Amino acid sequence: MDYNRLADMLFPNVDITPEEYESTAPKRALPDGAKVTRFAPSPTGFVHFGGMFPVTVGERLAHQSGGVFYLGIEDTDSKREVNGAAAALIRVLEHYGIYFDEGAVLDENEEITDKGDYGPYRQSQRKEIYHIYAKQLVKEGKAYPVFSTKEEMEAMNSVDKKTQLKNRDWHNAEELLEEEKQRMRSFTMKDVERNLEDGNPFVIRMLADGDPKKTFKITDLVKGNLELPENDKDEVLLKSDGIPTYHFAHAVDDHLMGTTHVIRGEEWLSSLPRHVMLFRYLGFKLPKYMHISQLMKVDENGSKKKLSKRDMGANMDDYKRLGYAPECVMEYVMTLLNSNYEEWHTANPEKSYVDFPFNIKKMSSSGCLFDFNKFNDVSKNIISKMTAEEVYEKVSAWADEFDHQFAEVFKKDPQYTKSILSIGRGGKKPRKDIVSWNGVKDYIGFFFDEFFEIKDQYPDSFEKEDIKTILKKFSQSYSYDDDQTEWFEKIKKISEECGFASDMKAYKQNPELYKGSVADVSMFLRIAVTGAMNSPDMYTVMHILGKDKVIDRVKKMINKL
Repeated sequence: MDYNRLADMLFPNVDITPEEYESTAPKRALPDGAKVTRFAPSPTGFVHFGGMFPVTVGERLAHQSGGVFYLGIEDTDSKREVNGAAAALIRVLEHYGIYFDEGAVLDENEEITDKGDYGPYRQSQRKEIYHIYAKQLVKEGKAYPVFSTKEEMEAMNSVDKKTQLKNRDWHNAEELLEEEKQRMRSFTMKDVERNLEDGNPFVIRMLADGDPKKTFKITDLVKGNLELPENDKDEVLLKSDGIPTYHFAHAVDDHLMGTTHVIRGEEWLSSLPRHVMLFRYLGFKLPKYMHISQLMKVDENGSKKKLSKRDMGANMDDYKRLGYAPECVMEYVMTLLNSNYEEWHTANPEKSYVDFPFNIKKMSSSGCLFDFNKFNDVSKNIISKMTAEEVYEKVSAWADEFDHQFAEVFKKDPQYTKSILSIGRGGKKPRKDIVSWNGVKDYIGFFFDEFFEIKDQYPDSFEKEDIKTILKKFSQSYSYDDDQTEWFEKIKKISEECGFASDMKAYKQNPELYKGSVADVSMFLRIAVTGAMNSPDMYTVMHILGKDKVIDRVKKMINKL
């Protein structure tokens, strides 16, 4: 077989070699130990929470080492690509503070463009580059064409491949696959000439030289030392439209862009033998691989399963819509990625996750467990340490986008709103009432007449006349100028006058002697003033609301009763 002639017939428009192309390509000048990593997702839908693992690991490894982190777009599957998904992906990552040194970015018109010297960063725009390397592999007898007539292509495209695989007889699958491989490899130059003259499309396949009965050793930075079977699959490198598969594009791009570490999910582990072979065929230095374990969750039956696209917490867009602060999300990601992160954060409570010395060796090789309750705890802890000013600005920005009515009321009097947000903030044990920005309206809405409503009802175990009497006595005795001690002493006095215990210890010893306790009396006031049984410190709440509003609400409750 004249491989040089075959290569020229298949790629008549490619007139340079890989060596000639690379002689003009830029070379990275980085300090020793610097890592070059990338995130290269497919624009086929939303960003999955699991996708934040490789993107965060890549960003941390690159920036902690003084290296480069770039964004590529694997848009070679036009059938699965979702219109606008690539731009949305860039915006989502930006929202979570993921900083790329180069790659695909959005310009002022929200159009995707390139930043950096190694573009294009969209694989669909690198077709000519891939053809240079594909031609070289054909020249060296390491790749070959497989033709199909237009009718055969139409027939293949009309087949439901999932159903075909499901109904396939797998008893002699290995023999059938081997026969198919040998059939594809058996062609002559005359076959090629005839197919090209007829205009029949072709794919380029890698001519695998592996023996699946033999193994090779490789070290994965997460999984450890692995022993994998050699590859004997003739992987498709170029599809019939000339666009590369992920496997081929990954090898060429990572070589040209100087990628030192490939970080991806463990579902790609089975492809590693093909990639190792492909790098060897191309004469490229193999990057270091990190295959991150799948993100798991516990289902209603107590079993562990993969966090699917349909599960709550999977879609990164949901976190923004629900008002979770980006720093809370990233903090939780770090707790899942490194087993010692929480210990470090306890010792360094004021530091950001970007100050954490991320360590590959602390990553789990068996998988992480996604726990939404724990995530909410992380979120509450972080928000509790924010200043009232910070919370005000972040809630305002969220409400401007997702709740215009609340935004208008929330921002009407900034100083008033900030005084509300200051309740229980600061000190060694700040309140942890806010989980996300979309919960702020429920939490502090009672401060605003527009959102005030009686949500909780008084328990039936108490007489309405007793409640009314207590509310009347409070409205008659309440003074805005009382300090907290004086304010509470008046409530205790009202309790005693109405047959409720003012001393909780006495009440617990002999509850049958009283109608209730001072805690119940406080609850009566709390529901009248805030509409709920639970709220921030009542003395502070009343001071912020002001005497007129407090008395007005108490009197309205008396009338309602």
